[in-house]
Amino acid sequence: MDVEEFVRTRIADGTNEETIRHDLADQIRCIKKTISPSFANAFARAVIDEVKNSRNLTGDLFTLDAAGVKMGEFGVGSRGKGDFFAHRQIARIIGKTSASVGVDEMDDAGAVKVGDNYVICTVDGMHSRLSDFPFLAGFHVTRATLRDVYVMGAKPIMLFSDIHVADDGDVAKIFDYTAGITTVGEAMDVPLVTGSTLRIGGDMVLGNRLTGCVGAVGIARHMTARKATTVGDVLLMTEGAGGGTIATAGIYSGFPEVVEQTINLNFLTTCEALMKSPVFTGIHAMTDVTNGGLRGDIYEMAETAKCRIVIDDAKITSLVEPHVRAMLEKLQIDYLGVSLDALLIVAPR
Repeated sequence: MDVEEFVRTRIADGTNEETIRHDLADQIRCIKKTISPSFANAFARAVIDEVKNSRNLTGDLFTLDAAGVKMGEFGVGSRGKGDFFAHRQIARIIGKTSASVGVDEMDDAGAVKVGDNYVICTVDGMHSRLSDFPFLAGFHVTRATLRDVYVMGAKPIMLFSDIHVADDGDVAKIFDYTAGITTVGEAMDVPLVTGSTLRIGGDMVLGNRLTGCVGAVGIARHMTARKATTVGDVLLMTEGAGGGTIATAGIYSGFPEVVEQTINLNFLTTCEALMKSPVFTGIHAMTDVTNGGLRGDIYEMAETAKCRIVIDDAKITSLVEPHVRAMLEKLQIDYLGVSLDALLIVAPR
């Protein structure tokens, strides 16, 4: 619960301060069950005072030109048209840079040339619904960020993490989340070298919500960025069993047995094998079928490469892991629009 937002909303609605204080103190005690009524009231009073002090400030440093549309309404983070549009606007704000692969190319990671090599960097956020399952959250977000480095043709060399837990969250969440990260990192010989651990919103967010991200850095000589896709290329796709999104669907939709299918390193080991193969330098581009599904990734790839991509979905159904496919069919979820964590290779015919 965001107590600051609770107060801001109630003040904006015209609710009197005494009612806000009383209602907020009740909400605080519902979550922080061991605190006294006097502490809850003092806490609520302090939040009200701070919100009042920070309202109606003027000047460029304190004001926001609101867009008038909410994140959920626009589908930001859901890999639909609204999400793609928002990312394009972020790229406009950043503008053209000296990067070899910049954010305007909508690729899996960014790249900067250093000498004869490319330094690849990326970061992925954990699935928000895995907050109560920190090991799974850490495992899947780490696998995701390493995928994004590998598909750029790079060998990952280090991981970094950021963990935020709400004020009432158990400290053990930090440890389980980190264990998920290092399980993948140690298996792929990529060390976790640095990170940050904070509370979400400090005292202002109550509850036990966990969120965070994991980033990775890699080195490449032959880069397989999406922009290398050319007319006449063919797409090769591996079987996908999904990751954080599929695990979340399994947990919350009554298919917990599907989660085990997502615990694998197949994508990462496949990339390792490819990079050691003589055919690797002939590959034009690679990507992972993640949020937005194959449909979303193809959309982004076609936009970046300025070409048309045709998919025969009848040939793709068998590439969805059987247990995962059965769950998606029962839930009437279109597999073309969901993260499968499959490897997509673009190569000359």
